[in-house]
Amino acid sequence: MSHSNIQRQRGGTLLGFVLGLVIGLTVALGVAMYVTKVPMPFSNKNQTRSADQDAVEAQKNKDWNPNGALQSKPAAPAVPPDAAAAPNTGAAGAAGGAATAGTPGTTGPTGSTGATPPAANMPAPAVTADPPIAAPAPAATPQPATKAAASSDPFTYFVQAGAFKSAADADAQKAKLSMMGIEAKVSEREQAGRAIFRVRSGPFDDKEQAEKIKSRLDASGMDAALVRVQR
Repeated sequence: MSHSNIQRQRGGTLLGFVLGLVIGLTVALGVAMYVTKVPMPFSNKNQTRSADQDAVEAQKNKDWNPNGALQSKPAAPAVPPDAAAAPNTGAAGAAGGAATAGTPGTTGPTGSTGATPPAANMPAPAVTADPPIAAPAPAATPQPATKAAASSDPFTYFVQAGAFKSAADADAQKAKLSMMGIEAKVSEREQAGRAIFRVRSGPFDDKEQAEKIKSRLDASGMDAALVRVQR
């Protein structure tokens, strides 16, 4: 009894396995057929373009000009050389015929009438170049009156900004003048048996210039004096 039950169970298991295998193959075959017949969504988008649209797109890409946005006007179409030369040749021939027809004939001694040569074949008159025009000489600049007056002045002028007993005080005064933009020098001289140090600016050939320096020193509170020396 138990042996027959075992055989039945084995037969049912084998039958179930075979049926499951058949059903699985059937489902797989159906899925494969469905996939091959139904269009894919992404491939369908790529196949919607027709051959005409592809040709138009290719022509557009061929004629694309990267500088088209920078151009104010569209470029003129290129004219073939033969087409451009033909109108010019026709116009030249018409002009030559009109010139020949419009020129009156001249009667020679034998009575024959001949056409005058066109004006284009006449030799051009010789053109003589004008001689170069010489540049005018620069006008002499007059010498300033101040220089003339300075040369006639027999004196040279100094502006003395002080006389000091020590060289240190004289150097300090010279530094003050230098800060004001006035160049000065320290000179040593003996006076009344003692050495003194003078601070002077100059020399100046023009008295007016020396007086301007003196006025600046007076305005700053310094005791300045105008000194003149024979040349």
